[in-house]
Amino acid sequence: MTLSSAASPRLIRIAAALLIGPDGRTLLVRKRGTQAFMQPGGKIEAHEQPVHALARELEEELGLVIDPAHAVYLGQFSAPAANEPGYVVQAELFQLTIDSHVSPAAEIEEVRWIDPATDGDVTLAPLTRDLILPFYRASLIDTA
Repeated sequence: MTLSSAASPRLIRIAAALLIGPDGRTLLVRKRGTQAFMQPGGKIEAHEQPVHALARELEEELGLVIDPAHAVYLGQFSAPAANEPGYVVQAELFQLTIDSHVSPAAEIEEVRWIDPATDGDVTLAPLTRDLILPFYRASLIDTA
C-alpha cells in the first residue's frame, strides 16, 4: 500500500546559513540555471548532523571552511521550495559571522551580499523572502 503524496508535502531537509559579514550584510547564493537567491547550504545526508551538513555544503559551494562550534542554531523554518515545484524545504538554520572571501563553486553560479533590511533588488526564494530575512530583521530590532 502506498501513501498519497497529497496527504503530506514532499519534504527536502536542508541545513542553511545566515552568513553575516563584518558590515552587517548577509550572503545569498543563486544556483546555476535558476533565478532565486537563497541562503547557502544544502541537503542533509542520512545520519548526518545538520551543522556538519552545513559545514560540508559551505566548503563545497563557497570554499568556506567553518568551525561547526561557531554556528549558532536559530531554529527550523519551512517554506515552498524555490526550484522544486510541489516540494517543501525544511531548513535547520544556523547563523555565522564571517570575514573571509567566498566564491561560487559546485552548482552555485552567483553570490551576492545584500543589506538584510532590503530584498537586494533580486528575486528571493520563498524561505529567504518570507521567513529568514524577516526573522533576522526582527532580531536586529530586538537588539537595537
